[in-house]
Amino acid sequence: MRDDGTLDDPYAPSSSTTDTEDGTSTERTTAASRLRAYARDLTGRRRARMALAAGVVCCLGLAAVAQVRDDSAGAAARVDPASSTELAQRAEQQRASRDLDRAAVPSATPSATPSAVATTADPDVSPRARKVAPARPTDPAPVAGLDEDQMENAEAIVRTGRGMGVPRRGLVIAVATAMQESNLYNVASGVLPESQDFPHQGVGWDHDSVGLFQQRSSSGWGPVGRLMDPEFATRQFLTALEQVPGWQQMRLTDAAQAVQVSAYPEHYQQHEWRATRVVDAILPSER
Repeated sequence: MRDDGTLDDPYAPSSSTTDTEDGTSTERTTAASRLRAYARDLTGRRRARMALAAGVVCCLGLAAVAQVRDDSAGAAARVDPASSTELAQRAEQQRASRDLDRAAVPSATPSATPSAVATTADPDVSPRARKVAPARPTDPAPVAGLDEDQMENAEAIVRTGRGMGVPRRGLVIAVATAMQESNLYNVASGVLPESQDFPHQGVGWDHDSVGLFQQRSSSGWGPVGRLMDPEFATRQFLTALEQVPGWQQMRLTDAAQAVQVSAYPEHYQQHEWRATRVVDAILPSER
């Protein structure tokens, strides 16, 4: 506190000289002005340095970007056209492989045609399948003086023989043998009443002989009931015939006699022409 009762300003610069001294006050003002000017100049320089640094960094970044672009363009220009083509092909192959999961395409050689592929894949048109199948027996009208029952029995003989793969000659021998033995009727035996329990077309009395071929169960040809079945009886006869050596080159009567062992071996021969005509009617494609 001054003597005049005024408080001292604590923030006022201290000086050994009073404010009333004009010289000192002017020097102090000049020094303050210089200090402020220096501060402004220093601030300006700092801002200029910062701006310069920012500009340098920006320029360096642009240069780096330009260099990267130039390198990329140069690398692209240096790619071998053949390599580009190969890469494209690989990409296409990968795409095609994925498509196979959705639509499978059968593989074929370049020269194969769709029809050729189908022919190879289809067993119904294979060379083995294209062979002419054996003619199937037909249901012709009775021939050679036979009636309906006799013709049906002849058809049963031919159908069974064809199923066994017996040659045509064997079918003629079988039909002729049945003509002689039973007149082509399925005959039961009066000696074996049980044979009459099965479908039959007459009754005979030649010992225990039954069926189309008058086979005897007591001689080992088979059960009576089975021998009354035209198909089974035919199988038994043709199986025995095929076991005769050279049967295809024999006279019909000799071949039949080798199986039947009849007391009248020459009687079979008289039926050959009729049997041949019957087989021709049933298998006309093989005449």
